[in-house]
Amino acid sequence: MPTFSAGDTAWVLASAALVLLMTPGLAFFYGGMTRAKSVLNMMMMSFGAIALVGVLWVLFGYSMSFGDDWFGGLVGNFDKFGLHGVLSTGKDMPISGTIPELAFVGFQAVFAIITVALISGSIADRSKFGSWMVFAGLFAVLVYFPVAHWVFDSNKDANGNFIGGWLNGLGVIDFAGGTAVHINAGAAGLALALVLGRRKGFGKDPNHRPHNLPFVMLGAGLLWFGWFGFNAGSALAANGVAAFAWINTLVAPCAAVLGWLLVEKIRDGHATSLGAASGAVAGLVAITPACAAISPLWAIILGVLAGAICALAVGLKYKFGYDDSLDVVGVHMVGGVVGTLFIGLAAGPGAPSAGTGLFYGGGFDQLGKQALGAFVVLGYSFVVSLLIALLIKVTIGFRVTTEAEEAGVDIAIHAETAYSSNSGNAFHPLGGKAATEEIASFNADDLLSESAKSGKVTS
Repeated sequence: MPTFSAGDTAWVLASAALVLLMTPGLAFFYGGMTRAKSVLNMMMMSFGAIALVGVLWVLFGYSMSFGDDWFGGLVGNFDKFGLHGVLSTGKDMPISGTIPELAFVGFQAVFAIITVALISGSIADRSKFGSWMVFAGLFAVLVYFPVAHWVFDSNKDANGNFIGGWLNGLGVIDFAGGTAVHINAGAAGLALALVLGRRKGFGKDPNHRPHNLPFVMLGAGLLWFGWFGFNAGSALAANGVAAFAWINTLVAPCAAVLGWLLVEKIRDGHATSLGAASGAVAGLVAITPACAAISPLWAIILGVLAGAICALAVGLKYKFGYDDSLDVVGVHMVGGVVGTLFIGLAAGPGAPSAGTGLFYGGGFDQLGKQALGAFVVLGYSFVVSLLIALLIKVTIGFRVTTEAEEAGVDIAIHAETAYSSNSGNAFHPLGGKAATEEIASFNADDLLSESAKSGKVTS
């Protein structure tokens, strides 16, 4: 019989709040990396994900991810639609482990939200907001909810028989979301980058460089802070497993910053603030699946490797010609794969997660499972996301016009600007006389091509 723990419940609820904070942190991180005239659109895509996915999760997302299994571990059923059977707070309150199931619902909701928000970084400066919201909803339903079931659902029936997700049942170790969150988002980001195409001046226009590096550093700091809830909270208890994951969540990104900056220094001759922020995120991504599977010493090695590998991977977009604007592929997909596969090498029998890696005499068994989990999620997410994006492109259109892209998607789509020319009101979107006059005189039709005027909508 499950026993309720107030301490565990408090930790999980606090962790859920920390993870929710990560999405506004992501908005700052991404917003600072874009052009000044696209920052609001970039941040709005994160806030739009919070609003839309939060509603979908309560309606049926939780049921699809953690409801009773359908189809051999592929997806949950709809028995918990609208959180049916979960809402009691009395003596008959449903318990998940040692916490109310409702606390588990909230904790998993914020994972779904940030997974969708992460994808937006691949299409900065050129996406219609309305089309993004359509994609976000379809991705959540067709990709994230099923994949979360595959990876996270470890339910058993009354007789102890496993009835959860199929990857979980095979023994794939993913403590906090290397596959379901990061590889998933990175593969979807690659699909969107291919469908929307390259920005005008990609690889040549200096205006595509980050416009506000303090925003990037602030965002990275908020992400790192929230990530302690992301990883240590995934223990679902205030216990030694949470502490183990917490320490690894500290040390791996520390090492990854050093790895990324070392690559920058050797390759470019200088270490940058953007590199430090990106290195921290790369280390956090890599340690996410492995935070309860490897020792802190191995976490340091993983961090250095992830920082260096991701620093090199972000340059692949120039070599292969895909415009992954803010390096969702190079950091989240690549970092997620590195961390997931590393478990198969360095998982130690003394770590909380069950599993023995190659370096501890476990052979290639766990490495094979990790590779299967990583590349199945990658392939499924990429293919389904590509189909969704193509459908949107040929129906309502996904990309803004060239004129709107050049003018800036903030003013073209949202009728706002992030900065005014008056120094006293620099951070109020409608705060200066210049900004007010710009918006008052703005006519969206001026940004539309003739073909767009005949039927296409800018936003």
